[in-house]
Amino acid sequence: NARATGHKYAEAMGRKYEDMNLVIAHLGGGISISAHEYGKIVDAIPDDAGPFSPERSGSVPLSYVVKMCYSGNYTEKEMRRKLRGMGGLKAYLGTYDMREIEAMVEGGDPVAGALFEAEAYQIGKGIGEMAPVLRGNVDAILLTGGMAYSRRLVRLIEGYVSFLAPVKVYPGENELESLALGALRILRGEEKASVFHACRPTETNLLGQVPVSGA
Repeated sequence: NARATGHKYAEAMGRKYEDMNLVIAHLGGGISISAHEYGKIVDAIPDDAGPFSPERSGSVPLSYVVKMCYSGNYTEKEMRRKLRGMGGLKAYLGTYDMREIEAMVEGGDPVAGALFEAEAYQIGKGIGEMAPVLRGNVDAILLTGGMAYSRRLVRLIEGYVSFLAPVKVYPGENELESLALGALRILRGEEKASVFHACRPTETNLLGQVPVSGA
């Protein structure tokens, strides 16, 4: 979705994705932020290492996580659910539906209001973290994913990052559309297909781990 959004923005500007530097934040059930340098994703904050999201805890102090893991109170499955599925805004407010959370904010709920602002603050920090990767040469910051439908959230994020580059919004998840458009670019000869070869069982990756699958 991030790459497809980059292509959409470049086309709208009459330019090529491969000629631009972009920071793209995918704001969905999980949040990932990536730096796109002349057509390549050169760095990224994955959905478990940056801002918390509607259902994921994001980056949290590891000392607390270690303490919980060895407390004897939680199974491995329960800890994983705290990180993905039952973390983030869901853990605080009992829902991951941003429409419900925004309604709480508008209704004057102080906890929901503080968490909503904290969400925007962490997203802004994550976007800022990608700017030095591109040496400050950022053509645009693109916001995509379901959370980008929230004008309130977008305005808060803009307040933190608009000094870096123009902020453009492409709301929606769009994963299937993005996959289809990627295949179409290959069929049209606009992009070359990447070929990923399966590792043999005896081969290891850079971490010295034997891959579980051929992905």
